[in-house]
Amino acid sequence: MVKDKIAIILARGGSKRIPRKNIIDFAGKPMLVWSIEAAISSGCFENVVVSTDDEEIASIAKMHGAEVPFLRSEACDDHATSSEATIATLLQLEKHWSKRFDVVAQLMPNCPLRDSKDVKNLMFAFESSKAPAQISVFKFGFCNPWWAIDISDGGKPNFLHREALEQRSQDLPELFCPTGAMWIAKRDKLLKYKTFYCEDHSVETLSWASSIDIDNYEDLKIAEICYELNNRRKN
Repeated sequence: MVKDKIAIILARGGSKRIPRKNIIDFAGKPMLVWSIEAAISSGCFENVVVSTDDEEIASIAKMHGAEVPFLRSEACDDHATSSEATIATLLQLEKHWSKRFDVVAQLMPNCPLRDSKDVKNLMFAFESSKAPAQISVFKFGFCNPWWAIDISDGGKPNFLHREALEQRSQDLPELFCPTGAMWIAKRDKLLKYKTFYCEDHSVETLSWASSIDIDNYEDLKIAEICYELNNRRKN
């Protein structure tokens, strides 16, 4: 059942590290469009909404099938968290449409390799877990946080987990990192805790490639390489 489930794609106009990041070209489409198509094609949602403060982004979103009933008027600056932006959008939508949603999914537009199959799997995991909220994560690989070093003290190395240096890498516990691919929550719990990281939230694993979250030009290059490799395998 998709009734009363909504996908909110956050796409603010301002971006400092990659100007106009949410609508730059990625494999022939504006970056934002990959998330719109993944959400719509999944068939998991009654509504797929792009939340933006930018007229150009709103126009592109509508052109590719998303709903943009208004420009977001709150939580639009650099200091607002994604949870705050999603909550502001949700409340504005419910007032605008005079209706109430039960489940809210937040998708970030800079995760273009997360596809409709990933969206379906994440939604299925959320509904099966009965958790109030779910965060998408991926497993750390060669970049192992057990070996993290803080060099903020004049370059002096401070190992955050010095005890891990005495163990073989294969003996260390697996660690996972959150990705903005898709976070899901029950409406009332999201409003109560003001974050998807609410009490008793669960996590669901995505592949490393599907989890790529583009923040800078290095991330963009990696995502483009992954896209090309995936296409070659399919062909």
